[in-house]
Order: sequence, then C-alpha cells, then structure tokens
Amino acid sequence: MKEEIRILLDKEATAIRNIPVDGGFEKAVNIIYEHVHKNGGRVIASGMGKAGQVADNIATTLSSTGTPAAFLHPAEAQHGDLGMIRENDVLLVLSNYGKTREILELVELTHHLYSDIPLVVITGNPDGELPRICDAVIFTGNPEEVCALGLTPTTSTTTMTVIGDILVVLLMKKIKFTAADYARRHHGGYLGHKSRLKANNHENS
Repeated sequence: MKEEIRILLDKEATAIRNIPVDGGFEKAVNIIYEHVHKNGGRVIASGMGKAGQVADNIATTLSSTGTPAAFLHPAEAQHGDLGMIRENDVLLVLSNYGKTREILELVELTHHLYSDIPLVVITGNPDGELPRICDAVIFTGNPEEVCALGLTPTTSTTTMTVIGDILVVLLMKKIKFTAADYARRHHGGYLGHKSRLKANNHENS
C-alpha cells in the first residue's frame, strides 16, 4: 500500500507541475484588482458539486487576505440568491468541463442583471462553452483523475485549489497585504495570535 500511496502522490504532484502558466493568471488578477480593490466590488465565486466546494474555499481565503469575496451556489442563485451580486463584482466560476448547465445559467442570469460584470473561469476544458464567453480563463491542464474509476473529481479539484492559492498570493502581493492587515481580519486562534506577533515585531524592527 505504501508504494501505491507514493504513486498517487506523484500523480497529484505531476498534475500541479503541469498546470499551464500563461497570461490567464495575470489577466484574472488585474480584473479582480480593478473591480474589487479600485471600484469596491467583490469576487463572487461559484461552482457545482466538488468544484463548488473549492470555489467556497477560494472565496473564504480571498476574504481573509484582503480581497472581499463570497460564495454563490449556482442553483440557489435562481431562487433569489442572485441578489447578492453587485455592479462592480467579478464572477469567478469553476467548471472542470467548462459546460456545467447550472454555471452557464448563472452566467446568463448575472449578465441579465449587470451586463458588464467580468467573468473569470477556472476549467480543464479549453473547448468548453465557458472559456468562449469569459474575460479571463485559467486552465488546470485537464489532469487524469486519480480516482480508481477515473470519474470522481480528485486531481481536477486539486489543481483548481492550487490555482486558487496562486490567485490569493498574487493578489496579496499586488495590494501589499501585511501581517497587520491579516491580524485585523483574523482575531481568533493560533493564526490570529501569530499574525499579531508578526505585525508587532515588524513595527518594532
């Protein structure tokens, strides 16, 4: 079993290394910076199923690091939650195949509400419908799932999560987010304590 675990870990690591590094990252960061940090909007992250869970994680991590964000479930959006979207927001959607029905409907409904809201897509399918209508696209590299059946979202969600982490770090650097900024948003637990210590040490150095 140990050898099998090593093989699975290697496949996951290889998928991360093979994420295409192109202009999509920079374009997405610039769109978010312009709309969120300069014009007072938020990142509205969405996805269906496992991709939705990753989108929710990206939204909470962005919020804790200085980029206001919220998760919107694409199905609940059709029952009133679409009202959370505001004029200067950015729609960030995750769809491995780039043609998830609920996500396509969410994009259409959003643009009926505010036609100018930019769309950023994280997907494994460059030929999907979403990449054709988006303002910025980041490809996962479409890795093969490590699932024994080749079906369950496993490696695909790993790469989506890593892409989200990269967006978070790039935005933190772009807005010059500090330990003091972090401490103001994270009061509880070990991370809150650690960030306050780091901020105090920086002020005293």
